Amino acid sequence: MRKTIYLLLLSACMMSWMGAGMAATEPGPRAVVETLVSGIIDVLQHRKDPTRLTEEDREKIRQVVNGRFDYAAMAKRSLGEPWNQLDAREQAHFTEIFRQLLERSYGNRLNDYKGQTVEYRKTQFKGSKARVLTIVSDGARETPVEYRLHQTDIGWTVYDIRIEGASLVRTFYQDFQTQLSHGTYQDLVRALEDKIARLKARG
Repeated sequence: MRKTIYLLLLSACMMSWMGAGMAATEPGPRAVVETLVSGIIDVLQHRKDPTRLTEEDREKIRQVVNGRFDYAAMAKRSLGEPWNQLDAREQAHFTEIFRQLLERSYGNRLNDYKGQTVEYRKTQFKGSKARVLTIVSDGARETPVEYRLHQTDIGWTVYDIRIEGASLVRTFYQDFQTQLSHGTYQDLVRALEDKIARLKARG
């Protein structure tokens, strides 16, 4: 279970993201995923301190995933029905909270990177959405990792990742719903902000 969670986190940080009608120069979903994954791996391989992520490392990762990770779509799907009750300002606020939570919760897990390789398999299209299947191998085990992307005004962006069938968005959704069952939306926001603050304090 712990290894599966780590793979979800690793893949999530590798995302943050040639359909019909798109310009020939616009990268297709597989190219987007390949660029994200290779970019993140490059940052990890060239860290000055291989035991942790510095703020410099985090900023490099942000630059790699910038514009290809659809935080708003992920935040909306993770929050569920309460999202529809928020105004535009509140939605933007929750999206930023989600981004920081994803980065801080998952970022430190990238320290566990030990040279895993990624093999790209098939890409499936369904309307404005696509699935890119990859296989992550550590030499002893192969794990299927599926990236789910959709077309947006800025091109293909990632809105979910599934590791052995387990959805990153679904995992967040279940966690948020559990917290909402015991309190209000405002309680959830405060809890998430407190968690982010604790994670930042740890470095």
